[in-house]
Amino acid sequence: CKDGVVLGGDRKMTAGSLVMSKDEKKLKKINDYITIATTGGAADILISEKIIGAELRLLELRNKSRPTVKEAANLTGMMLYRNIRTPAMVPFIVGLLVAGYNEDGTSELYTIEPAGGVYKVKDYDANFSSGMPFMLGLLERTYKKDMTIKEGIELAKECIKASTQRDVGSGHGIDVMTITKDGINHVVSEEIIPQYK
Repeated sequence: CKDGVVLGGDRKMTAGSLVMSKDEKKLKKINDYITIATTGGAADILISEKIIGAELRLLELRNKSRPTVKEAANLTGMMLYRNIRTPAMVPFIVGLLVAGYNEDGTSELYTIEPAGGVYKVKDYDANFSSGMPFMLGLLERTYKKDMTIKEGIELAKECIKASTQRDVGSGHGIDVMTITKDGINHVVSEEIIPQYK
């Protein structure tokens, strides 16, 4: 959006066709200035958020300055690149959106593919989630350049709703975070419950 970044996510965690959790928030605040949206293997996601937070703190201590959002995204991409290329019986698969604000007040969004490629997002993205096809179709029709944060929040909610209607890997809740010069705020936290008639 023109004044920052809006991230949305659902809460369903699956293992194949089995729902493992109905309350796994896929938006994670890493520190005071970086947040991520996650997709991929549940265990890989959980360990990734811990490692990303620790590595960013180490980088900050080493350089005696806070990393930029671009540096955080590139560090994360390098970690994913190394992990997926390490021989293992079960490959490490995670896709991430990394959003944050820099010390100069600018906010940025990067998409990181499971193989570690890092790309700056200039408009919108749904990373590699199972709901991506449903969200991208909606975004291509409704996204407008220079949207307000308020418009972005409503669009993020609609994207999650669109994916939960047709994607078996999406559902059970909607979370939306805003990332602006004023910080990271969790602005939407809604549970989606089945209605039986």
